[in-house]
Formats: sequence, C-alpha cells, structure tokens
Amino acid sequence: MMEKEFNFDDMRSFTDEEMNDVIQRVIKNPEIKSILAFAYPDADPDTLINKLKQIRKVQDFQHQFIASLILSIQKKNNSPIHFNGLEALSKEIKYLFISNHRDIIMDAGILNSMLDFNGWDTSEIAIGDNLCAKTWISDCLRMNKCFLVKRSGTKRELFDAFIKLSAYIRRNITEMRNSVWIAQREGRTKDSNDRTQESLLKMLSVSSVGSLKQGFVDLNISPICISYEYDSCDYLKAKEFQQKRDDENFQKTQSDDILNMKVGIFGNKGEIYYELTPPINDEIEELVDEEDNRPTVLNKIAAIIDHRIHKNYHIFPINYVALDLLNQTEENKNVHYTEKEKNDFEHYVERQIDKIDLPNKDIPFLKEKIWLMYANPLINYMEANKQ
Repeated sequence: MMEKEFNFDDMRSFTDEEMNDVIQRVIKNPEIKSILAFAYPDADPDTLINKLKQIRKVQDFQHQFIASLILSIQKKNNSPIHFNGLEALSKEIKYLFISNHRDIIMDAGILNSMLDFNGWDTSEIAIGDNLCAKTWISDCLRMNKCFLVKRSGTKRELFDAFIKLSAYIRRNITEMRNSVWIAQREGRTKDSNDRTQESLLKMLSVSSVGSLKQGFVDLNISPICISYEYDSCDYLKAKEFQQKRDDENFQKTQSDDILNMKVGIFGNKGEIYYELTPPINDEIEELVDEEDNRPTVLNKIAAIIDHRIHKNYHIFPINYVALDLLNQTEENKNVHYTEKEKNDFEHYVERQIDKIDLPNKDIPFLKEKIWLMYANPLINYMEANKQ
C-alpha cells in the first residue's frame, strides 16, 4: 500500500515543528503544576515549566524530561537496569522491536531511555488510545514519540485503523525513519505467559508488498525479552483476575488504567534485564516456505518470536520459589533459592495482597495467581532451553 493513501495525523507522534505549540497547550492545563510536582518531587514546578518552554525538539524532551525521570526513578528504587545485546544491532538499521509486555508505560519507557543513554535514536512507541483519558496525557505521549492504536469503534472503523497502523509501522521501518516498539500482544500479559498474538502479525502483514514471507523480513523484527524481578502491578493484575472470575462482564475503567500506569511507573521492580536480540530474518528464511499459507506463516513467525523471548529471560530466585509454591514442592530449594528467599517472597506476596481492596477477597485464589505470574517465565525458559 502507498503512504499517500493515508493521513496519519490523528495517530502519529508529534514532529519537532509541532513541539512548541503542543507544549504551550500542555502548560496551560490547570493540572500541570500538580502533575509535575508529583512526577518530579525534588524540583520546582515553575522551574520545570520554564524549562519545558525552551524545548524545541522531540529528542530534547525525551532526553531532558522522560529519560532522566525514568532512570532517576529506577535509581531511587534501587532497581539496576541491565541492558544487553545492543552491540549486535546497528545504528544504521531501523528495527521493529517486539517485546513481551509487563508494564503499560515502563516497558517502552526504559527501552527508549537506555537507547538515549547509549547515544542511539529512540524508537516510536505503539500505545492504545484507551490510555489517553485526558488530552494532556495524549499530548505528552505523542511528544514522547508514541503513536496511537485505536482500541474502540465500529468493526469498519477498527478494520480501517488496522490497515493504517500496519502502513504506518512499515513506512517507519522501510523508509528508515524510526525504529518502532510494539508489544507482542494487545494489553499486558496478566499471568506472564508471554505469547505473540496472531492478530498482531496479521496487522503487520496487511501492508506487505510482494510475498508474505518477504514482508516480514523487510520489517527487521528484533525481539526483546524484558525481565523484571518484581512486577509492581502484580496485585492489580491478581485483583483483575478475581473481578473477571466473579463478574463475566467486568471491564476496567479509565481510572483503573491510570492507577496501573502510576503504580507501574513509580513501583519497585527490583533488578531489571533487557535482552535485545538480532532480527529473526535468518530464522524466517530457514523456517518459512514461500508455499506456506497465511495461517502457517503467522504460526511460524509467532513461534520464532516466542522462542527468542522465552530463551532470554533472566531468571531470579523468586521465580523458582513461585514454581515450587505453585507445585507444592521444595524441588528447587537449596539449589536455586534459600529458606530466607522463600520466606521473603511469601511475605512480599502477603503485603501485595493486603493492597487489594475487594470486599470478598479470595486470598488463596489471589496467591495462586501471583505465584503463577512469577512461575510462568521460568516454565517457558526451561522449555525453550531444552537441549
């Protein structure tokens, strides 16, 4: 499909030329001072507003406001970031980064902050428009190289948005404009059993020119495995599991999304590991046949991405503790964790469950869901690394 068929203005990230006007709109928001005071508690809001007024480029906004904030939060939380694999990639190539999805903001936020820290261009970020509860949120996200993915509308509207999204991503990669980050699924994986959604690959494929196989090769898909020692939103995810169990019509509200964003940004994640991996082009060439039908191609691409992510988890002692608690064994004790590490994790889970504000809190169910969140990466890691 040709780019001229699309007008991306309602979804794309903002350009350098638009930054001043958008910033002027943001600083007129009556909430801006309280927002800045919350995000930057050690800085004077008026000083930050004056600093914002001087911003003229997207890169400057990302470097001075976003990357510095994200890295300072992790430092305050004593959450060291291990960012591995960048040396296997090239600054001269644009990639489609596909990662597992744990946190609404921080998955891509940490990626871009570390790219910026290492002197690389940041990537564009796919984010659901359902998270833009207020105009200032949308503005700030789009200033931060986010583009909006339409999540609601008629079937026709969603189909048209689906095609436009595919064209937008492909344009960025193939025309060497920007690398792009997108999660392997719509919404976070609540139980940490990371699997690439077929619908994502369908979306990426509809803008292919030529063969379906070559269309995926052209995107330079580079899987990223994200491992957080602790998921600061684990108790909110467990709560949602019970709410959906107890009410089949349960739907999260915008205030729920904002709370998840807030907890995800400022909550403690312990140690953080990002494993960037080279493009899967060689595997596609080897495993995908030109004669394969569309479902077969999509299944093979998904399996390649999943295997790359599962193989590169960083496994923490608490993952082994969670697996043993889930299986009611002590198989990994004294090999992969100590009695103290087990006790510490059990107390951590109890503290997280204490935060859940449900009137009919099902504690055994909630515990099992949190154990599962921490056990699944280990289960998938062991399967992917079988000889």
